Amino acid sequence: MSFIRSERFAAGLLLLAAVIGLVVANTPLGQALLDVADQHRPIGFLSLDLSLRHWISDGLLAVFFFVVAVELKRELVIGDLNTLGKAALPALAALGGVAVPACVYLVITAGTPLSGGWPVPTATDIAFAVGVLAVFGRGIPTRVRVFLLALAVLDDLVAILIIAFFFTQDAQLQFIGFAAITATVFGMVSRLLGPRSAWVLNRRRQWPLVLALIVLALLTWYFTYQSGVHATIAGVVLGLVMSRIPGGRARNIIEPYSNAVVLPLFAFSAAMVTIPQVRIDEISPAFWGILVGLPVGKLVGITLAGSLGSWISRRRSWPALDLADIVVVAALGGVGFTVSLLMSELAFAGNDTVADEGTLAVLLGSGVAILVSAVVVSMRAAAYRRAHAALRPAAPASV
Repeated sequence: MSFIRSERFAAGLLLLAAVIGLVVANTPLGQALLDVADQHRPIGFLSLDLSLRHWISDGLLAVFFFVVAVELKRELVIGDLNTLGKAALPALAALGGVAVPACVYLVITAGTPLSGGWPVPTATDIAFAVGVLAVFGRGIPTRVRVFLLALAVLDDLVAILIIAFFFTQDAQLQFIGFAAITATVFGMVSRLLGPRSAWVLNRRRQWPLVLALIVLALLTWYFTYQSGVHATIAGVVLGLVMSRIPGGRARNIIEPYSNAVVLPLFAFSAAMVTIPQVRIDEISPAFWGILVGLPVGKLVGITLAGSLGSWISRRRSWPALDLADIVVVAALGGVGFTVSLLMSELAFAGNDTVADEGTLAVLLGSGVAILVSAVVVSMRAAAYRRAHAALRPAAPASV
């Protein structure tokens, strides 16, 4: 399964699934497939009434957010965000990468009732951004990839907070309490799987604990859904409360399925939109706000804030990056894709026309960012390779 864990594979499969979804939706079979995907299948005794699309975006996508949360916890505890000095530069860059695209969107949509879509261009897709770097970045040093990962993880943390606070309606406090209880028990049970726990040291069977964790995870998801908080937040909470070492093992097991099943299914489902037959001047301002906000807003925001963060880091003798490397990461940051598609779905719920335009804008904006970052990354990688070649000792002349 090593190739499924590959960053290149994950990015390529994600793009392919989105393209197929967009193409299929605009074929003669498109409307029939959309009707099937949007048909609700209620489960009465559980009070669940979800369409196939919602099962993917509210259910399966929680698995992806669990993987992200486990990675975030690792970075905060022992990784590249575990000290102020390490976190300062990516944190400032991530802040700029959220604030500027949001401002671009708000400026373009000013005077319209579409301002609620400002979170859509603020997200960075970890899988895609790192995948593009892996494809075109041969020769770029590890510190640039580490910076990109740290920034993307913090960016996703901001996205998670936005989903939790801005897309929660009519919160049911009793269900939030139930979810908190099951998540807490989940975290406690996970500690029994730690390498130094009495359970493991006494060589007891681990499958009962694994089964208990699965049941507790499902209950946490169910209570979160019923609470009015977006159900993917359950994945985040479970990833953060899970003991680090068992969490790392769980991530290692789940990641191939997240890359090969969860993300492609979500990309296919979210990209299944009919291209609107309208003139350019009839397209909503939300479309242009997202289309400009993702590739341009991210590039400008991360570059400016990252440059400021690098200057501060050098003054305090913290890890810093050259401007050219910050630009590389800023270009990659414009690839919104997965989380931006989710944000668009949430922000424009109830307005199908604008929601479809928002999805198209995310796909086009991310596509532009992919092309720009491919060029920028390739140029920077070539410069590093030339510099490395110049430092190699010359071969001894033959006698």
